[in-house]
Amino acid sequence: MTISGRLLVWAGLLLAVAVVPSVHAQTVAVVNARIVAGPEAEPISRGALLIRDGRIAAFGDADSVPVPQGMTVLDAGGGTLVAGFWNSHVHLIAPPLDHAAGHADDVLSAALTSAYLRWGFTTVFDIASAPGNAFGLRARIATGTVRGPAILTVDEPFFPKDGVPGYVPDTLGGWSLKQAEVATAAEASARARRQLAQGADGLKIFAGSMVGGEIGVLPMDLDIARAVAVAAHDARKPLFAHPSNTEGMEVAMAAGVDVFAHTTPNIAPWPEAVVRRLVEADIALVPTLALIEVEVRKEGAPAAALERMRENASGQLRAFSAAGGDVLFGTDAGYADVYDTRDELRLMHEAGLDWRQLLASLTSTPAARFGQRARKGRIAEGMDADLVILARDPALGVEAFADVRYTLIGGRVVYAAGPGE
Repeated sequence: MTISGRLLVWAGLLLAVAVVPSVHAQTVAVVNARIVAGPEAEPISRGALLIRDGRIAAFGDADSVPVPQGMTVLDAGGGTLVAGFWNSHVHLIAPPLDHAAGHADDVLSAALTSAYLRWGFTTVFDIASAPGNAFGLRARIATGTVRGPAILTVDEPFFPKDGVPGYVPDTLGGWSLKQAEVATAAEASARARRQLAQGADGLKIFAGSMVGGEIGVLPMDLDIARAVAVAAHDARKPLFAHPSNTEGMEVAMAAGVDVFAHTTPNIAPWPEAVVRRLVEADIALVPTLALIEVEVRKEGAPAAALERMRENASGQLRAFSAAGGDVLFGTDAGYADVYDTRDELRLMHEAGLDWRQLLASLTSTPAARFGQRARKGRIAEGMDADLVILARDPALGVEAFADVRYTLIGGRVVYAAGPGE
C-alpha cells in the first residue's frame, strides 16, 4: 500500500473511532458476551463483566452479575470476550510511527488504530527501532494525547560489526543502522546498560545477521552476545535474538537468550535434540510464519523455495510446541507491510496449534513471559480491563481472532468496528 493510501485508511479509521462514543466512563458493564477468561477456562455462554477504575471488578454468568444502576453498558452482541492481545514482534519503523516526534497526535492515533488496535492488540513489543523513538511515542500514549496500545521496546538493536542485514535500507526514520553495530563486548555492555537505564524493556541481538553476498549469515561474536545477555538479565529484562541459521542459533543459546524472534526457515526442521535444548533453556519462540511469503515474494524466489521454507518453519513450530515450548504471537508488523493477522493465525493453526494454544500465545503466555502476569493476559477480578470482543467464536475457526468487534484498554473502548468490518 502506498503512503497516500495508508493516510486515507488512517483518516477513515480515526473518523470511525472518533464518532463512536468510546466508553469513557469509569464504570462499565459488558453484557451479552460469551466470556473465555483464559486459555484453559470453560466458556461462559451468557456472561457479563463489570469494570471499575480501569480494572475488572466482577464477571460471570449474567444471572449472577447484576449490572448496577448508572453503569455505562457495552453490548457485546453475543460476541466472545477475551483478554487483550499481545503482538510480541513489531517494529515502529514504518511512517508515520518511525518518526513519531514529527507527527500530530491524531495522525499517530490513526496509524496505531489501523496497525494494532483494530486487530485487538492492547500491548505490543517493539523489538528494534530508531533510538528513543518508542520512548517518546509511548509517553504520548500514556498521557492520553495519542490513542494506542501499551508499548514495550528494546529500542536500538545490536548488530555484529559490519553486520547490518542486507534486506533493510541503510537508514530508517533518519536513523543510520550502521550505528547499531558493536565491535567489542565492552562496547556492547555499555550500550546495553545505557538503553536499559533509559527505559528499554528488553534487548535484541542479531545472533545471525543475514548480510547476504558471499558471507550469507554473519554470526555475532559470542562474547558480545553474552555481554548483552548479562546486561539484560542483570536488569531482569528479556533478550530477543534473530537466529537465522544453525550457527546463529548456537550463538543465541550459548549466550542465554530468552526469545527467538523467528524460526529458521532456511534450514531443515530442528532435530529433536535441538528442540529439547530450546525448551530446557526456557527459550520462547515467535514463529512469524506469514513473513516467509512476504520475503520470498519480495525476492522473486520460485514457488518451490516458498514451499520448502514453509515446511521447514511449520515443522520447527510444530515440534517446539509439541515439546511444551512457549509460543508467542508476533507478525513483524512495521517491517512487513502486512497488519492483518489472519494468515499468521491460519499458518500457526496448520502447524498444530489449536484455538486455546493460539489464545495463550496472544494473551497469557506473553503476559507471563514479560513480567505482567499479575495484571494482564487473562480475565480475572483485579486485572487490567484490557479486553477484546470478537464477533465470532474462535473455537469454530481460529481466524475469528482477527474478527475484532471492540478493543478496550483500561476499560475504555479504543477501537470499534464500523459497518462491514
